[in-house]
Amino acid sequence: MTAAPAVLIVDDEPAIRRLLRTSLSAQGYRTLEAASGADAFAALAEAREAVDVVLLDLGLPDMDGLDVIRRLREASAVPIVVLTSREDERTKVAALDLGADDYVTKPFGMAELMARMRAAVRHRLQQEGAAPVFRSGDLMVDLVRRVVTVAGAAVHLSPREYDILALLVKHAGKVLTHRHILGQLWGASGDVQQLRVYVRQVRQKIEADPEQPRHILTETGVGYRLAVQE
Repeated sequence: MTAAPAVLIVDDEPAIRRLLRTSLSAQGYRTLEAASGADAFAALAEAREAVDVVLLDLGLPDMDGLDVIRRLREASAVPIVVLTSREDERTKVAALDLGADDYVTKPFGMAELMARMRAAVRHRLQQEGAAPVFRSGDLMVDLVRRVVTVAGAAVHLSPREYDILALLVKHAGKVLTHRHILGQLWGASGDVQQLRVYVRQVRQKIEADPEQPRHILTETGVGYRLAVQE
């Protein structure tokens, strides 16, 4: 019998921890709790089994949540979903650039949070050796043969358009910041407006309605996410 996935909840608000514990337990998750950064690292060190996801509040009493992400990433690839009441895009970008997989802004709905958690876990599994063929809804991307189809029909992408789509596929379900994409594909020579033009071109070719995209989603002011459809 497979053990239930374990979630470490790091939040200094008892009411939030209680809500998450109750909701996650009802969905079959095992939970560990920490009210501070120090407690979080202690819980990870003492856990008898691997933690599958970390839910991390950025406003902790003893250290900045961004420092927690940095230290976690130095030692572990565990998926991190940030819980934040901070609205500024700079903080979200910083969390993602440091290695967080996703973020949810408080107040949040449990359905959305669990969907983000599942996507973060899928992304991490994919990073560890997923099949080279990606499928989501009517989109298929073969990373070995460099073939893209939509509803079975071949799609022709320019080399740069393909590189953008392939990067999003390799991190499907994860928000990639503008800075990350530009750094991976352009180095120091790219700019956000140039990236937006290419993303618009890719959407014209793979989306049924480019104005209401279902595959490449915009995280306003932050970056892009390739949706993973069941």
